[in-house]
Amino acid sequence: MSVRVLLVDDQILMRSGLRKLLEIEDGIEIVADVGSGPDALAVVPACFPDVALVDARMPGMDGIELITELTRRHPEIASIVLTTFDEDEYLFGALKAGARGFLLKDASPEELVAAIHRAAAGGTVLSDQVAGRVVAQLRGEAPAQPVLSSREAEVARLVGAGASNREIAAELFITEGTVKNHVSSTLRKLGLRDRTQLALHVTSSPGAFPPL
Repeated sequence: MSVRVLLVDDQILMRSGLRKLLEIEDGIEIVADVGSGPDALAVVPACFPDVALVDARMPGMDGIELITELTRRHPEIASIVLTTFDEDEYLFGALKAGARGFLLKDASPEELVAAIHRAAAGGTVLSDQVAGRVVAQLRGEAPAQPVLSSREAEVARLVGAGASNREIAAELFITEGTVKNHVSSTLRKLGLRDRTQLALHVTSSPGAFPPL
């Protein structure tokens, strides 16, 4: 029997891309795709999803609020956050809200498909970039220094090389908006003020941003 999947993301291109990626997979059926939390809550009674792939940042009701409501109203649905942002606020907020997983949008198609099946079977799925922080939290350890995701490191390296957002997007086959999100996230993690400081940081620490 196929896993029934609901896609929730306010970016039309992202929803369309995910639908095209997943609907060709055996064992997965996309039952609906919507652009907001309220729309998701409205369609759930009619489409009966097993898994909801939810963006963390959405206008109005964000992903954490949506997962809280899904857990309360439809605890049988396994929610997975699929996001560009790996801040603790989203990570632990999603898990506390009842999410079964937390994946970054640079996950491979194979990782995403495996995560959907694992969550549908009752398992928990976490991106490698955040799993260590969850374990540290459970052990009561002090949080580690912010770690950049592989995609953030790639973007930072290209910023250090003087590339524009458009050039970075073309190089990495992502949108300019996604590049901006990665730059903003990297600045927050590293405590830097702007793109110029990031470029200087990269050029002064080249070993921390090796080419992939």
